Amino acid sequence: MSRAVKKHYRAVTASVLALTVALAVAACGGGASSTVATSSSGKLSEMTEATLVLDFIPNAVHAGIYRAVEAGYYEEENIKLNIIQPTSTADTLKLIDAGKAQFGIADGIDVATQLVEGRSVEGIMALLERPPGGLIALKKEGITNPKQFEGKTVGITGVPSDTAILNTVISTAGGNPKNVHVVTIGFNGVQNTENGKVSGFIGFIPADGVQMEHDGFPIKAFAADEWGAPSYPGLVVFSTPQRVKEEPALMQAFVSATIKGYEDVFKNPQLGIEALVKQNKGIDEGLAKASLTAYMPLFKGKASQYGTFEPKVIEELSEYMIKNELSKKPFKPSEYATNKFVEGAG
Repeated sequence: MSRAVKKHYRAVTASVLALTVALAVAACGGGASSTVATSSSGKLSEMTEATLVLDFIPNAVHAGIYRAVEAGYYEEENIKLNIIQPTSTADTLKLIDAGKAQFGIADGIDVATQLVEGRSVEGIMALLERPPGGLIALKKEGITNPKQFEGKTVGITGVPSDTAILNTVISTAGGNPKNVHVVTIGFNGVQNTENGKVSGFIGFIPADGVQMEHDGFPIKAFAADEWGAPSYPGLVVFSTPQRVKEEPALMQAFVSATIKGYEDVFKNPQLGIEALVKQNKGIDEGLAKASLTAYMPLFKGKASQYGTFEPKVIEELSEYMIKNELSKKPFKPSEYATNKFVEGAG
């Protein structure tokens, strides 16, 4: 297997993904129509085409979605689901804003950022109840406490939330973030850490960290929500407030089917791995298994029910974003997301 395939969690060229998006959107055609037939019970009365834009290329965190496809749960809810990949979070938002897709997945902070900037976005379920991000280093560096990154070089992708997480983790450990040499390395954190160009980087522990372990580089990781950051929803399924209001049956059908898929995976992870690998050629099954195992504690977190948004957690996220200059104004949990579809899924 080539290094490019082994790095499938991060290393995909924008041109290939852009072509995938263009073809998929063209193929879905009338699926973006705002007219959805519902029965007297409020459920979809006929097969409805809908598009989901992932947060990144397919990987273990999406196992429940592919299990739902494999098991026919979306079709049972009268949804013909198209799954496409974005070139960036911005593309996901643009496709949904333009009516080219009904559902998207994005980092919880990215959703909040769009909300405070006045974009039309509303969460309908939490795919991850905890954030997957954190500070990752090679075990051989001998770092047992984030404070030890003082005087060392740490890589970030360049998004503001990376800086906020780094500062929070270092400060919580009693260190001074100003004493850390920060460099922007995009999504090359795994490669740059393995080859010694940086001592650590901000990345997804269940993806990047597991990738490094799979490559033969043992790691030491410091999860953001264990070192000062709030335990906010790591990945959020969202749509627009208008669509949520006008097409509740479609929202409910999607959430119900998706939750069923993830419940299967929680009971039997292999079902999710088999569906993921079958529908996405080139994925390393061993790596996917290890990654899914690492994601497991993050799916449910401490939420009262899988998929829900805990109001207190969203309030903490709002405060965190203001404190770290990611937002100039607070937002309410009711503005960020709704729980009615998760509750409706039983």
